[in-house]
Amino acid sequence: MIRRILHIDMDAFYASVEQGDRPELKGKPVVIGRAQRGVVSAASYEARNFGVHSGMPVFQARKLCPQGIFLPVRMRRYQEVSRRVMMVLSEFTPLMEQVSIDEAYLDITGIESLYGPPEMVARKIKESIRAQTGLACSVGIAPNRFLAKIASELHKPDGLTIIEEAQVAPLLDVLPIRKLPGVGDKMAETLRGLGVNVVGDILKFAPEFWVKRLGKSGAQIYERAQGKGSCEVFPYREPKSFGAEDTFPQDTDDREELKHWLLHQAESVGADLRKKGYRGRTITLKIKHSDFRVKTRSRTLADATCTTRSLYDGAVQLLGEVKLAGKVRLIGISVSNLVTGPRQTTVFADRSVKKQELLDSALDEIQHRFGRKAIQRGRHVGFEP
Repeated sequence: MIRRILHIDMDAFYASVEQGDRPELKGKPVVIGRAQRGVVSAASYEARNFGVHSGMPVFQARKLCPQGIFLPVRMRRYQEVSRRVMMVLSEFTPLMEQVSIDEAYLDITGIESLYGPPEMVARKIKESIRAQTGLACSVGIAPNRFLAKIASELHKPDGLTIIEEAQVAPLLDVLPIRKLPGVGDKMAETLRGLGVNVVGDILKFAPEFWVKRLGKSGAQIYERAQGKGSCEVFPYREPKSFGAEDTFPQDTDDREELKHWLLHQAESVGADLRKKGYRGRTITLKIKHSDFRVKTRSRTLADATCTTRSLYDGAVQLLGEVKLAGKVRLIGISVSNLVTGPRQTTVFADRSVKKQELLDSALDEIQHRFGRKAIQRGRHVGFEP
C-alpha cells in the first residue's frame, strides 16, 4: 500500500486570525509585531508583497511598509484557534501529529473508504477548517513527510498539491535548493559554493562526499535528494518544557520593570502548566542584553510546582543573582524537568502552597470565562505588557 502523508500549514496564521477577528483588516497589510525593537512574528500576504516577512526587525518592516497595520502578538487567541484547527484534523484520523501552532502531519493511508481519494480528503479538511475558523490553509500530500511539506509550500495561499511517486524525481531535479526542508540560508550558501543550485545537483556527488563535507546533515540531504524520508507520524509527544519571553519596546535596566515582566510570564507559564496537567522542578531565567549577549541562570526546586507565585519567586531570585551588564532588551523564563500526576503531600506540607494552588485555580477560571484583564494581581495594576 502506498503511504499517503498529508502536511497542513495555515496561511499567514497570526495575521489571518487578526483579519478574521477584525473584518476591516481584510485585504490590508497586517504585521504581527509592534515593538520597535522586536521582530515580525507574522505578516499577511498583503504585507509580504512589500517584502515584509517573519523574523525581520520591526523597524525594517515599517520602512518597507509604512502603511502597514502593526499589531501586538495575541498568543492566547492564536492558541485557541489552533486548538480548533487540530480538533478538526483529529476527526479525520487519530494519526495526527501537531508540529507547531499552525502545522501538522496526518497519515491518511487507507482512509479512502471513509472520505474518498486523497484529493477529496484534502478538500474536506480545508472546508471543515474554513467552516470552523473562517481561515484558509495549504495542504500537501506525498509519500513521506518532507515531500508533503514541500507540496504544501508550492501553491500558497489556499493551495492543494499532491505529489505522486512518479513525480518525485522530476520535481526534485529542478527544485531550488533553498526549498528543501532542513536547508537554511547558511547551508544553502555552502551548497551554492559547491555548484549546487537545485536539489538534483546534489546527486552529482557521491554520498561519501556529502558525509565528509557536512556529516549527518550531508547524509540527510543526499537521502532527500533521492526522495527518501520518514513517513512516520507521531500522534503525541510529551513536552520537555514550558516557557515565555518578551522583547521590550525600549531597552531597560530597571529591575522593578523586569520583575513586572517576570510576573506576567510566570502567570502565562503557570496557566499553561496547570491547563495541561504538568508541574516542573527546574526554573530557568534568560536575559538578552542590548548588545545581544545572552545570560541564563537555572535553579532546581525540591518539589515540582505549577503555581504562579513559586515560578515568579524563583525567577526573581535568579534575577537577583545576575549582574546587569548594561540595559536589557529581552527577558524570559522557562520550566523544565516536568512531572505529571497529583502532587504528593505530607503531614507537614506547606499550607501556603495549597492556598496558592486554590488562588491560581480561581484566577484561571475567571480569566478563562471573562478574559485576562477581568482580574489582575495587585502588583500588576497599571502594567501593560
